[in-house]
Amino acid sequence: MYFNAIFSTLFVAAASVAATTNFSSASVALAGGFTEKDCYGAPTPPWKTGHHPGWYYGSGTAPKGISCVLDSFFCELLNLFPSGYHCPSPPPPTPPHSPPPPAPYTQVKDFYNLECTAQVDSYLTYGLVDTVDDCYAMCNSVSGCTFFNTYHDVNGKLTCALFSSCLTAACADNCGGQTQPDGSIDYITQSTGYCKAGY
Repeated sequence: MYFNAIFSTLFVAAASVAATTNFSSASVALAGGFTEKDCYGAPTPPWKTGHHPGWYYGSGTAPKGISCVLDSFFCELLNLFPSGYHCPSPPPPTPPHSPPPPAPYTQVKDFYNLECTAQVDSYLTYGLVDTVDDCYAMCNSVSGCTFFNTYHDVNGKLTCALFSSCLTAACADNCGGQTQPDGSIDYITQSTGYCKAGY
């Protein structure tokens, strides 16, 4: 009963957004479902069969098959859902003649350039980015994110996996080998972990 009430509320809100904007009903439905509960479009973690990146955030061309492209258009739509996800904001410029702020994330000492990725229950979501800085921005924009793992695999872009706890190389035991929908076999290279300061 509770689920039906929430779904009805979301449906009415989505219909209202679609009616008052130039967004398609499919885009509105996608934005309304882009939530923590659905792991932001990636409910199956990357170490399980049938996984698929939930989103793409970057300045390049989005890879084929990614439904949530976090570009200015889709981010504008997400902003219409006040309690939903909001895209990363660019960091404020450093004032002139000021020392640079301390790094908010640091690379974990033993979690560098591995051929395996993190595989733990504190998984939040994963998607594709162009740079490590893009992944850092995504971690900053996802509630509870304190650690991100970047690596290269069959997806063709930099993969960005987010977690709610800081990890060590001992957690990096997903070494690929999963069969993909197109029949290719997943592999892992250049896996590196970054922990938020203070965690």
